[in-house]
Amino acid sequence: MSKNIPLTPFKGGMRVALMILLIVAIQVLSNNYQPALGQETKGKDVFTGADQTESYFPILSGKRIGVVANQTSLVGKNHLVDTLFTSGLNVVRVFAPEHGFRGEAGAGEDIESGIDRKTGIPVISVYGKKKKPAPEDLAGIDIMLFDIQDVGCRFYTYISTLTYVMESCAENHIPLIVLDRPNPHGDYVDGPVLKPEFSSFVGLHPVPVVYGMSIGEYAMMVNGERWLTDSLQCDLTVILCNNYDHNTRYVLPVPPSPNLPNNTAVQLYPSLCFFEGTIISVGRGTDYPFQVIGHPELVFGSFDFIPRDIPGKAMDPPYKGIRCYGHSLIGYAENVQDTIRKLNLFYLLELYKFYHQRSDFFNPFFDKLAGTDQLKNQIISGMKEAEIRASWEDDISAFLILRKKYLLYSDFK
Repeated sequence: MSKNIPLTPFKGGMRVALMILLIVAIQVLSNNYQPALGQETKGKDVFTGADQTESYFPILSGKRIGVVANQTSLVGKNHLVDTLFTSGLNVVRVFAPEHGFRGEAGAGEDIESGIDRKTGIPVISVYGKKKKPAPEDLAGIDIMLFDIQDVGCRFYTYISTLTYVMESCAENHIPLIVLDRPNPHGDYVDGPVLKPEFSSFVGLHPVPVVYGMSIGEYAMMVNGERWLTDSLQCDLTVILCNNYDHNTRYVLPVPPSPNLPNNTAVQLYPSLCFFEGTIISVGRGTDYPFQVIGHPELVFGSFDFIPRDIPGKAMDPPYKGIRCYGHSLIGYAENVQDTIRKLNLFYLLELYKFYHQRSDFFNPFFDKLAGTDQLKNQIISGMKEAEIRASWEDDISAFLILRKKYLLYSDFK
């Protein structure tokens, strides 16, 4: 959604009552505390795959290396590519996903190829016009290294980039090492499972919205289930995390992308991203993306914001320059830390009730995010959340059996 939606005033006591109910419920779920990324994860310190340099430096020695990386690719406090470069390893090319190599581009912005100013290493974009490395991009590379922090949601595009990199490596007979990282949503599985006809870059595979796997485990599943084109398999090695399992509530040390700036945004992302397929704003173009919801007509909200252009985060956001009324969900992450983890459909269902007379509440992107048209049809038909959840149970149960084959860490069940 990149342009303003025509506005139509609404009246009616029922909508007022619904919105009062929504305000009360959100106030119960939220408070005024906004957490920062980088707070200490409870228990033992978690060490990522990238931290295990003794496990992969010997494999890389003497080889010409390609690296798929972004701003989350850290060894301690230093960037992986800088670490490899200063260690004398031969990095010949860097591949940049959505948001760029150093994380400086907003969502959906094309990433330009070029030269990394810090190291002088060529950077090849794998987001925008070209999402898969071409044979000529891999020419002269002996081994590929993938290290990107995933958020654990099917529509977060780094797992799609991983799939295309795996496919290119398989086609060109290049080994791939995935440096594993914890999943901030790795302690539960939830949401509708994608149907093949809704496959896209925001969802390539038949997995739930929240799949509860580290990115290394996910790579193992893609390879093992032969989900690559022509059922190819790549020569895959996963460097494991230390002190991590699927009971870990992991807080990311740096923002995984410009519009997920803190733990609240990361925790709300699986639930709020559905709104990107509707007329509702999730705060792009504000200082609190994926922490607020609003719309110019939502006059009963307790919070307001005006989206604006923010270079590197949001250009031409929905409702740019127009005041939106809605709700702040800041503090949500702390309120759910010790509760049963699941997608929250409350906001989506209640806001649809308020806008149900509008034919433009949903846009075509919604079905791609959901991975099916069933969820939209269930909402339109007035199904309750419990009924919607029941419709996912068989697919989730089948996925949990499949998922178990590829787990590299102790599970939450």
